[in-house]
Amino acid sequence: MDQLNSAATTLLSSRDRGWKGLEANFLHIEAGRTHVPGSQTHRLGIHFGRAVNAFCECDGRQYRRRQAHGDIDIVPAGLDGWWEDDGDCTILRLTIQQGLLQSAAEALDRNPDTVSLAPKFQLRDSRIESIAWAIKAEIESPIPSDKTYAEALGLALAIRLVEGNGKAPVDVIPTGASLTKRHQRHLADFIEAHIDQSLSLADLAATVGLSVSHLKPLFRATFGMPVHHYILTRRVERARLLILSTEMPLAEIALASGFAHQSHMTHWMRRLLGLTPGMISRMHS
Repeated sequence: MDQLNSAATTLLSSRDRGWKGLEANFLHIEAGRTHVPGSQTHRLGIHFGRAVNAFCECDGRQYRRRQAHGDIDIVPAGLDGWWEDDGDCTILRLTIQQGLLQSAAEALDRNPDTVSLAPKFQLRDSRIESIAWAIKAEIESPIPSDKTYAEALGLALAIRLVEGNGKAPVDVIPTGASLTKRHQRHLADFIEAHIDQSLSLADLAATVGLSVSHLKPLFRATFGMPVHHYILTRRVERARLLILSTEMPLAEIALASGFAHQSHMTHWMRRLLGLTPGMISRMHS
């Protein structure tokens, strides 16, 4: 779990994707024994693929187990230990900053200053596993989704961790609640005005004076879709209008619409509209 030595090879990583509060690394771990020092972040390791016989010593306890696909280790910040596997294995390592747990605590109506995690080993949790594989799919994709999607996955993971560390989940957003018309208009205008820039959930929440955890369900209830999907639809629409109304090169249109590059724009236009930029341009001419 989280071995940081020459025996660990990083196969995939989110390191260059600008995610906040969450980092994901898909690692190949060679057989053997490794000391893992304490970290300032909380760490999860989700075993992927072939099972191995594993031993770990952490938090004053020893564990021997058959580590299978989907088994989860949770190591809170500050804890170190030893991990040893009898064969090569692969894990998805997720590191979570304390600030993300505090946002999750706010969503669950708990005191964010007291939230913490307890060490757990060989945990089985279908919801954590589903979120983890969605994160793995995101770092596998050569064309990343909007950063708000990764932030939403990170917050969902943190909420599940806080839920599973104590009390049952608490609904803080009443059924049927939505944004006020003023907030709805303000958010729509802000997104349109900054569509060519990197938009985060924190940026949007700050414009209407809400926490990220409160904004997400209210935004979905109001706009009928998650934040990241709404932003993508607006970027695709901006690109479509620029293709129809200007002679700008497609690469420039992609940047003006907030896409990382032209192929990123093409991917999402094909996915949302069923049309490529070239097809739209030919239909107009």
